[in-house]
Amino acid sequence: MWRTILIYGGLLGVAALGLQWIEFQLLVRAHPGELYIGLLAAGFLALGVWVGMRLMPRQPVGEGFVPNEQVRGTLGISDREFQVLELLAAGRSNKEIASTLGVSPNTVKSHVAKLYSKLEVRRRTEAILRARELGMLR
Repeated sequence: MWRTILIYGGLLGVAALGLQWIEFQLLVRAHPGELYIGLLAAGFLALGVWVGMRLMPRQPVGEGFVPNEQVRGTLGISDREFQVLELLAAGRSNKEIASTLGVSPNTVKSHVAKLYSKLEVRRRTEAILRARELGMLR
């Protein structure tokens, strides 16, 4: 009984495998260009990920960064202005910064204006970029 079940099961498995092979052959003959392009794209994707991991090793987040205090002192940026700059870099609005620091939004605006003049920029994004270039922010 078990022998018969195994024989029929094996034959059905071989038949299913044969039908799948025939279907695959029809697919390859009908769309050979798309199949080769897809395989080539998958190969380049794998190569790109591998090369990226080899050439650019991960650095632990939060470790190894020391803000450049000398530049901060040279520009005359106070501790409060630096706090505002860090919160700007975190993407906070003036109201959020004001509530975090416990000051009025007008005070935050004046700190931001002073930062703009000290960093010689006109926008928040420029201020953050400049601070990162100078090594004050991560």
